[in-house]
Amino acid sequence: MAEPLPPTRSRIPGSGLAKGLAVTLRTMTKKTVTAQYPDAQPELPPRSRGVIGLFEENCTVCMLCARECPDWCIYIDSHKETVPPTAPGGRERSRNVLDRFAIDFSLCMYCGICIEVCPFDALFWSPEFEYAETDIHELTHERDKLREWMWTVPAPPALDPGAEEPKELAAARKTADKLAAEAATAAEAAELAARTAEQAAQPEPPAGGTTTTTGPTTDATTGTTSGTPEPSKPSDPQDGAS
Repeated sequence: MAEPLPPTRSRIPGSGLAKGLAVTLRTMTKKTVTAQYPDAQPELPPRSRGVIGLFEENCTVCMLCARECPDWCIYIDSHKETVPPTAPGGRERSRNVLDRFAIDFSLCMYCGICIEVCPFDALFWSPEFEYAETDIHELTHERDKLREWMWTVPAPPALDPGAEEPKELAAARKTADKLAAEAATAAEAAELAARTAEQAAQPEPPAGGTTTTTGPTTDATTGTTSGTPEPSKPSDPQDGAS
Protein backbone atom coordinates (compact mmCIF):
# COMPACT_ATOMS: atom_id res chain seq x y z
CA MET A 1 0.00 0.00 0.00
CA ALA A 2 1.40 3.35 -0.98
CA GLU A 3 2.22 5.79 1.76
CA PRO A 4 0.14 8.96 1.82
CA LEU A 5 1.84 12.12 0.66
CA PRO A 6 2.75 14.65 3.36
CA PRO A 7 0.45 17.62 3.49
CA THR A 8 1.72 20.61 1.58
CA ARG A 9 2.08 23.90 3.37
CA SER A 10 -0.21 26.57 2.14
CA ARG A 11 1.69 29.50 0.69
CA ILE A 12 0.55 33.03 1.10
CA PRO A 13 -0.51 34.41 -2.25
CA GLY A 14 2.02 36.93 -3.54
CA SER A 15 4.87 35.91 -1.16
CA GLY A 16 7.24 35.29 -4.05
CA LEU A 17 6.51 38.69 -5.53
CA ALA A 18 7.16 40.30 -2.15
CA LYS A 19 10.54 38.60 -1.84
CA GLY A 20 11.51 39.73 -5.33
CA LEU A 21 10.52 43.32 -4.59
CA ALA A 22 12.53 43.19 -1.35
CA VAL A 23 15.65 42.17 -3.27
CA THR A 24 15.03 44.96 -5.77
CA LEU A 25 14.62 47.58 -3.05
CA ARG A 26 17.72 46.34 -1.23
CA THR A 27 19.76 46.60 -4.40
CA MET A 28 18.43 50.05 -5.28
CA THR A 29 19.57 51.47 -1.95
CA LYS A 30 23.20 50.38 -2.45
CA LYS A 31 25.74 52.63 -4.10
CA THR A 32 26.66 51.59 -7.61
CA VAL A 33 30.38 50.88 -8.13
CA THR A 34 31.65 51.02 -11.70
CA ALA A 35 35.00 49.46 -12.57
CA GLN A 36 36.94 52.09 -14.49
CA TYR A 37 38.42 49.63 -16.98
CA PRO A 38 40.83 49.95 -18.82
CA ASP A 39 42.14 52.91 -16.80
CA ALA A 40 41.98 50.81 -13.62
CA GLN A 41 43.04 47.19 -13.98
CA PRO A 42 40.88 44.62 -12.17
CA GLU A 43 42.29 42.67 -9.23
CA LEU A 44 42.24 39.10 -10.48
CA PRO A 45 42.53 36.05 -8.23
CA PRO A 46 45.95 34.36 -8.23
CA ARG A 47 44.73 31.34 -10.20
CA SER A 48 43.01 33.21 -13.00
CA ARG A 49 43.04 31.46 -16.37
CA GLY A 50 44.11 34.13 -18.81
CA VAL A 51 46.69 32.92 -21.29
CA ILE A 52 49.16 30.01 -21.34
CA GLY A 53 52.91 30.60 -21.10
CA LEU A 54 55.62 28.23 -22.35
CA PHE A 55 58.90 27.59 -20.52
CA GLU A 56 60.77 26.19 -23.49
CA GLU A 57 63.77 24.86 -21.56
CA ASN A 58 61.55 22.31 -19.78
CA CYS A 59 59.86 21.01 -22.93
CA THR A 60 61.05 17.57 -24.05
CA VAL A 61 58.68 17.29 -27.05
CA CYS A 62 56.84 14.37 -25.46
CA MET A 63 53.67 15.46 -27.34
CA LEU A 64 51.54 14.62 -24.31
CA CYS A 65 49.87 18.04 -24.20
CA ALA A 66 48.99 17.93 -27.90
CA ARG A 67 47.53 14.42 -27.61
CA GLU A 68 45.41 15.22 -24.55
CA CYS A 69 44.08 18.55 -25.84
CA PRO A 70 40.34 18.07 -26.54
CA ASP A 71 40.30 20.93 -29.08
CA TRP A 72 43.50 19.97 -30.92
CA CYS A 73 44.70 23.56 -30.72
CA ILE A 74 48.36 22.78 -29.88
CA TYR A 75 50.80 22.39 -32.78
CA ILE A 76 54.27 20.92 -32.18
CA ASP A 77 57.06 20.23 -34.68
CA SER A 78 60.44 18.74 -33.83
CA HIS A 79 63.40 16.84 -35.23
CA LYS A 80 65.95 14.42 -33.81
CA GLU A 81 69.61 15.19 -33.23
CA THR A 82 72.45 12.83 -32.35
CA VAL A 83 74.34 13.62 -29.17
CA PRO A 84 77.96 12.39 -28.99
CA PRO A 85 78.90 10.12 -26.07
CA THR A 86 79.92 11.88 -22.88
CA ALA A 87 82.55 9.25 -21.96
CA PRO A 88 85.06 7.34 -24.09
CA GLY A 89 83.60 4.08 -25.30
CA GLY A 90 80.02 5.24 -24.82
CA ARG A 91 77.33 5.17 -27.45
CA GLU A 92 75.66 8.05 -29.22
CA ARG A 93 72.23 9.14 -28.09
CA SER A 94 69.39 10.89 -29.88
CA ARG A 95 67.20 13.67 -28.49
CA ASN A 96 64.21 15.64 -29.73
CA VAL A 97 64.74 19.29 -30.58
CA LEU A 98 61.75 21.63 -30.56
CA ASP A 99 61.13 23.44 -33.85
CA ARG A 100 57.63 24.83 -33.31
CA PHE A 101 55.23 25.12 -30.40
CA ALA A 102 52.04 27.07 -31.04
CA ILE A 103 48.64 27.38 -29.37
CA ASP A 104 45.55 28.58 -31.24
CA PHE A 105 43.61 30.56 -28.63
CA SER A 106 40.68 30.97 -31.01
CA LEU A 107 40.02 27.25 -30.43
CA CYS A 108 41.28 26.90 -26.85
CA MET A 109 38.55 26.47 -24.24
CA TYR A 110 40.92 27.05 -21.28
CA CYS A 111 40.32 23.66 -19.71
CA GLY A 112 43.91 23.45 -18.42
CA ILE A 113 44.39 19.79 -19.36
CA CYS A 114 47.65 20.54 -21.20
CA ILE A 115 49.08 22.20 -18.09
CA GLU A 116 47.99 19.38 -15.81
CA VAL A 117 49.39 16.55 -17.95
CA CYS A 118 52.76 18.18 -18.69
CA PRO A 119 55.25 16.01 -16.75
CA PHE A 120 58.05 18.60 -16.85
CA ASP A 121 56.18 21.83 -15.94
CA ALA A 122 56.68 23.51 -19.30
CA LEU A 123 53.23 25.17 -19.43
CA PHE A 124 51.85 27.70 -16.92
CA TRP A 125 48.74 29.81 -16.45
CA SER A 126 49.17 33.57 -16.74
CA PRO A 127 46.48 36.00 -15.54
CA GLU A 128 46.96 38.20 -18.64
CA PHE A 129 43.78 38.39 -20.69
CA GLU A 130 44.32 41.43 -22.92
CA TYR A 131 45.41 39.79 -26.14
CA ALA A 132 42.38 40.35 -28.37
CA GLU A 133 43.12 40.74 -32.08
CA THR A 134 41.22 42.00 -35.09
CA ASP A 135 42.51 39.11 -37.19
CA ILE A 136 41.73 35.60 -36.03
CA HIS A 137 45.05 34.34 -37.38
CA GLU A 138 46.88 36.51 -34.85
CA LEU A 139 45.39 34.44 -32.01
CA THR A 140 47.77 31.60 -32.86
CA HIS A 141 50.71 32.32 -30.56
CA GLU A 142 54.04 30.82 -31.57
CA ARG A 143 56.67 29.77 -29.06
CA ASP A 144 58.33 33.21 -28.95
CA LYS A 145 55.02 34.81 -27.99
CA LEU A 146 54.26 32.05 -25.52
CA ARG A 147 57.65 32.60 -23.91
CA GLU A 148 56.85 36.30 -23.41
CA TRP A 149 53.77 35.32 -21.40
CA MET A 150 56.04 33.43 -18.97
CA TRP A 151 57.29 36.70 -17.48
CA THR A 152 53.73 37.53 -16.38
CA VAL A 153 53.19 34.25 -14.52
CA PRO A 154 52.85 35.00 -10.78
CA ALA A 155 54.90 33.18 -8.19
CA PRO A 156 53.23 30.13 -6.65
CA PRO A 157 51.44 30.77 -3.35
CA ALA A 158 53.18 29.82 -0.15
CA LEU A 159 52.39 26.47 1.41
CA ASP A 160 50.40 26.16 4.59
CA PRO A 161 52.52 25.93 7.76
CA GLY A 162 51.31 22.39 8.40
CA ALA A 163 51.65 21.18 4.81
CA GLU A 164 54.04 18.41 3.87
CA GLU A 165 57.25 19.28 2.08
CA PRO A 166 57.05 18.78 -1.69
CA LYS A 167 58.65 15.59 -2.93
CA GLU A 168 60.87 17.53 -5.32
CA LEU A 169 62.38 19.59 -2.49
CA ALA A 170 62.85 16.53 -0.30
CA ALA A 171 64.63 14.66 -3.12
CA ALA A 172 66.80 17.68 -3.92
CA ARG A 173 67.75 18.14 -0.25
CA LYS A 174 68.57 14.46 0.09
CA THR A 175 70.81 14.62 -2.98
CA ALA A 176 72.52 17.77 -1.71
CA ASP A 177 73.20 16.17 1.69
CA LYS A 178 74.62 13.09 0.01
CA LEU A 179 76.93 15.16 -2.20
CA ALA A 180 78.05 17.21 0.82
CA ALA A 181 78.86 14.02 2.75
CA GLU A 182 80.82 12.63 -0.19
CA ALA A 183 82.74 15.90 -0.53
CA ALA A 184 83.58 15.89 3.20
CA THR A 185 84.79 12.28 2.99
CA ALA A 186 86.94 13.09 -0.03
CA ALA A 187 88.43 16.11 1.76
CA GLU A 188 89.30 14.00 4.81
CA ALA A 189 90.90 11.34 2.61
CA ALA A 190 92.95 13.99 0.77
CA GLU A 191 94.09 15.53 4.08
CA LEU A 192 95.11 12.11 5.43
CA ALA A 193 97.04 11.35 2.23
CA ALA A 194 98.80 14.71 2.48
CA ARG A 195 99.82 13.99 6.09
CA THR A 196 101.10 10.55 5.15
CA ALA A 197 103.14 11.98 2.29
CA GLU A 198 104.56 14.70 4.55
CA GLN A 199 105.62 12.18 7.17
CA ALA A 200 107.19 9.95 4.53
CA ALA A 201 109.16 12.91 3.16
CA GLN A 202 110.80 13.72 6.52
CA PRO A 203 114.43 12.31 6.83
CA GLU A 204 114.96 9.51 9.34
CA PRO A 205 117.58 10.04 12.14
CA PRO A 206 120.91 8.13 11.73
CA ALA A 207 121.17 4.78 13.47
CA GLY A 208 124.46 5.46 15.35
CA GLY A 209 123.93 9.12 16.12
CA THR A 210 123.86 10.73 19.51
CA THR A 211 120.61 11.27 21.23
CA THR A 212 120.01 14.68 22.63
CA THR A 213 118.25 15.01 25.92
CA THR A 214 115.93 17.72 26.83
CA GLY A 215 116.27 19.91 29.86
CA PRO A 216 114.38 19.30 33.03
CA THR A 217 110.67 19.75 32.90
CA THR A 218 108.40 20.56 35.81
CA ASP A 219 105.12 18.76 36.33
CA ALA A 220 102.37 21.33 36.92
CA THR A 221 100.37 19.02 39.24
CA THR A 222 103.08 17.53 41.49
CA GLY A 223 105.73 20.23 41.18
CA THR A 224 108.47 17.63 40.65
CA THR A 225 111.23 18.12 38.14
CA SER A 226 112.01 15.37 35.66
CA GLY A 227 114.64 15.00 32.99
CA THR A 228 118.39 14.57 32.81
CA PRO A 229 120.19 17.07 35.03
CA GLU A 230 122.98 19.07 33.51
CA PRO A 231 126.51 17.95 34.54
CA SER A 232 128.17 20.19 37.15
CA LYS A 233 131.23 22.16 36.14
CA PRO A 234 134.62 21.17 37.69
CA SER A 235 135.69 23.49 40.54
CA ASP A 236 138.59 25.85 39.93
CA PRO A 237 141.64 25.28 42.25
CA GLN A 238 142.02 28.99 42.66
CA ASP A 239 138.55 29.25 44.10
CA GLY A 240 139.50 26.76 46.86
CA ALA A 241 142.75 28.55 47.61
CA SER A 242 141.02 31.79 48.07
